[in-house]
Amino acid sequence: MKVLVVGANGQIGKHLVDLLNESTDHEVRAMLRKPEQTAQFEERGIETVIASLEGSVEDIVSAATGCEAVVFAAGSGGHTGLDKTLLVDLDGAVKTVEASEQAGIDRFIMVSALQANNRENWADVIKPYYVAKHYADRALLQSSLNYTIIRPGGLLNELGTGKIEIADNLKTGSIPRIDVAKTILACLNEKNTFKKSFDLISGDTEIEEAIKEV
Repeated sequence: MKVLVVGANGQIGKHLVDLLNESTDHEVRAMLRKPEQTAQFEERGIETVIASLEGSVEDIVSAATGCEAVVFAAGSGGHTGLDKTLLVDLDGAVKTVEASEQAGIDRFIMVSALQANNRENWADVIKPYYVAKHYADRALLQSSLNYTIIRPGGLLNELGTGKIEIADNLKTGSIPRIDVAKTILACLNEKNTFKKSFDLISGDTEIEEAIKEV
């Protein structure tokens, strides 16, 4: 399966691109915002494409054409304003959903946020981010795509354990970014994760085993 990783230069995106590049089951195309970001990927033989989530849907369609799955792992980051939260985390995600449908791509994995589906549990300090994630997820739920929405807890730059906990309603928890990427990879071909959404934190169950119980 050829997978377009949107947000390939982000922290989860980089892990996922590496995993896909090492996989014997998949090919990867890294979607990047800036031409100067391409060298670090292309020197390892990874295909890249330039497109902005603040551009047109048609630009993303062009970036995605020829792929069989899309993973949305992009984010505006914690150092930008609320305008970028709207333009990237919300509208950029919705554009990517629309572009995937227009490009005839069926499989879509969204990296969301823990409890994004439950308004009453949103942290006040980042509530606009949760609003963006909530409505981006809703757009995906209402699409024709074979989606999986993964809502990870607090993201850590630590070595992964390869063990996770998945549930529909996990109030708190954290997880290394590499384990989020490994979970995405494991979900790609698992049909029991199609049309499913779940919270994700570190746990005691091996990733492959955990996703079979979704």
